[in-house]
Amino acid sequence: MTDNGLQHIQELVESATASLKTANALLREITGVSDTSRERFATRAQNMHHGEPADGKVVEGIFDGQNMVDSDGQTYPVPANYASKSKLVEGDGMKLTITDEGKFIYKQIAPVPRKSIVGVLIQEDGQYKVLAQGKTYRVLLASVTFYRAEVGDQVTILLPEDGEAHWGAVDAVLPKHIAEAAAQEKTGGITKSDDGELSPSVQETQQEE
Repeated sequence: MTDNGLQHIQELVESATASLKTANALLREITGVSDTSRERFATRAQNMHHGEPADGKVVEGIFDGQNMVDSDGQTYPVPANYASKSKLVEGDGMKLTITDEGKFIYKQIAPVPRKSIVGVLIQEDGQYKVLAQGKTYRVLLASVTFYRAEVGDQVTILLPEDGEAHWGAVDAVLPKHIAEAAAQEKTGGITKSDDGELSPSVQETQQEE
């Protein structure tokens, strides 16, 4: 492709980005509804600085749990497999390099401090989420598939240490039956009957006899 062709494509992309930004602004003005998360990530992206120069176009932004948001509020889809394996956390700083061949190369450049919490995998509105500490966090389908997790499994997720988050990065999965067995072992083999009363396990009863 000639230099004129590449320049024309870049002009089209910039024009489309500007039009989309204007349309979003008009929509917010008409409806009064704004995407505060995207605006917050866009503001953070404005404070990021390019690192070493690279071939192709470089865009820096913030990971929102599913996409990268640049300083203009434009979103770039991050491959789910990459986000899952890299355990990207909402708020991580990222760099996207668009090569002259049209390849998109993502790199995590400014990870935020993390914390981990444990919850249970649920399915709500057709989406996988983790219920932890009274709140639900969305998780990537790629992560659920990678860990072969099922509804009811115990899941450890990573969250940004500060601020609110809507997405969690799956860090580990403990199958439901193993978690239940471990919990039963901690209670000394005591289980709950259908009526809610505590009763010793069969093995414990046999030992007493």
